[in-house]
Amino acid sequence: MLESVMPFIGRLELPQIHDATLAPYIAARKQEGRANKTINLALGVVRRILNLAATVWRDQDGRTWLDAAPKITMLPLVGHQREPAPISWGQQRKLLPLLPDHLARMALFVLNTGVRDDVVCSLEWAWEIQIPELGISVFDVPREHVKGKKRGRLVVCNSVAQSVIEAARGQHPRFVFVYRRERTTNTDQTPAMKYRPIQTMNNTGWQNARKAAGLGDLHVHDLRHTVGMRLREAGVPESTVADVLWHSTRSMTQHYSTAQIVELHGALEKITADSGAWNKSLATLRAEHQARKAGEASPPKVPTRALERVA
Repeated sequence: MLESVMPFIGRLELPQIHDATLAPYIAARKQEGRANKTINLALGVVRRILNLAATVWRDQDGRTWLDAAPKITMLPLVGHQREPAPISWGQQRKLLPLLPDHLARMALFVLNTGVRDDVVCSLEWAWEIQIPELGISVFDVPREHVKGKKRGRLVVCNSVAQSVIEAARGQHPRFVFVYRRERTTNTDQTPAMKYRPIQTMNNTGWQNARKAAGLGDLHVHDLRHTVGMRLREAGVPESTVADVLWHSTRSMTQHYSTAQIVELHGALEKITADSGAWNKSLATLRAEHQARKAGEASPPKVPTRALERVA
């Protein structure tokens, strides 16, 4: 977040940072097509720093860096938030083959674990805990990689996610999901590039694939919504769904128990394959309804041969 905003305010003194000096940043991000919610995340970081400067951080004389923190105005979210758009199994079968191999593996992992884009990109082998009794791995994600940072959370692999992990094993000493440009000629020679971590799934490869699959502005985050929909469709309790998606607010022990891991693994095993059940999101139903209305409003096309007979 700070990397995006620093080119606009990085050279300013703290008292000079306020709504007016942040306005060019907001305008630039909107020009890039960023949603108000995304822009607000960066504004929230700036606001937090200014609040700390006015209340906690002090100079050698004990005075706070700012007398008072300026009020940073957040952008409105009503009418600007995009509705979740979970995908169907048919859409998944269209999308995955169109993605570059490394993105396809990451997307498949998200569709079977429900983790966020930033977590899957930063997933490290050091976080892995193997559970031979279940034949799977779990990843103990440190709290600094968890949204909200209240505590670390657990990524539980079902059989499909585990197969993705095993395919990635040995590629990079630190990161699970990595990428390198492979040779198209002289394939018997060592690749010219080393594996390197992936910064984001929402890159050109993702955007080209979703367009080719006819999925409009499908977001990587929609894969998480897909996991939630499929778990509910499979009859998984809402509290377990919340634990899988890290939405849970109920108290949990510092370390997950075996019973909790078995519960989460069993829930995720229910979404490894298409159950054949019919389910669509409200956004999908609304889009299909609008398409039908548009079709009904259009005059029917008369075949050319029919026109020739009339003539």
